[in-house]
Amino acid sequence: MLIVKATEDQIKRAAQELRAGRLVAFPTETVYGLGADATNGQAVARIFEAKGRPRFNPLIVHLPDGVAAERIASFTEKANRLAEAFWPGPLTLVLSRRPKSGISDLVTAGLDTIAIRVPRHPIAHALLAAAGVPVAAPSANVSGHVSPTTAQHVAEDLGGKVSVILDGGPTDHGLESTVVDVTSDRVVMLRPGAVTREQIEAVLGEPVLRMDELGASKDRPRSPGQLASHYAPRAKVRLNATDLRPGEVLLAFGPPLPGSNGRCENLSPTSDLVEAAANLFAALRRLDATGAETIAVMPIPETGLGEAINDRLRRAAADR
Repeated sequence: MLIVKATEDQIKRAAQELRAGRLVAFPTETVYGLGADATNGQAVARIFEAKGRPRFNPLIVHLPDGVAAERIASFTEKANRLAEAFWPGPLTLVLSRRPKSGISDLVTAGLDTIAIRVPRHPIAHALLAAAGVPVAAPSANVSGHVSPTTAQHVAEDLGGKVSVILDGGPTDHGLESTVVDVTSDRVVMLRPGAVTREQIEAVLGEPVLRMDELGASKDRPRSPGQLASHYAPRAKVRLNATDLRPGEVLLAFGPPLPGSNGRCENLSPTSDLVEAAANLFAALRRLDATGAETIAVMPIPETGLGEAINDRLRRAAADR
């Protein structure tokens, strides 16, 4: 870990670190973000590992401008109006992800939506432009702690888990971005933040719903970590498998079970939880595409990233 003043040379160096799959902390106008290349699943997995007690909640993808955003997300008319009014700035839009976006499934938690933002902070903008890749970045703190508003806060929480911390001084807002779902005609605020509901409503000329106003409506938005069915494959999922039964395919972790032959996807042959986390969603999809009735999942330790992996696998195995 190294705190460096965010000079032009250091920003270029930090961009190289991002492209190499390492973590970089940087200031935005809201809080300091913990960034990784959003197209690199193992790099994204390191975000969850660094923050501790992870859950595979979708991450916000930071981009240098609206043109880059259009490459990975499909904009509705209302989304375009909000982007024009508040970007660059502290507003995150949840949109439909383009099929060939190149974004790791770990970023979106397997959902077909993606949360994106174009930050206003000049250091963040310079880093994103220099990196040339979409950057997934939650707040740069240990999960459950107060969000970081200075480089020193990041150092105190994350220490040597970050390759570079770009020091841009205290952040402007100290409050995370507002998150709104604009995938349908009903705009829903998923998280209040630095852009107020009133400001958004003034641009749209209509009320913005809150999550608690939706109740059990079928129009409930596709928002981070709320619908377990989004994580579930078509096939049944059998957890903690120590044998492989007829007609099953195997999701392995470490040396595979005897008899799996070609009916196997291995999350990590070396039992590396970071690698396993990066591979989880794609491996489930490939096994599901075989047409097998059941996916047998080998035991995965309930430690570190294993907690998050098992959380998603339990959701996948739940009755539906």
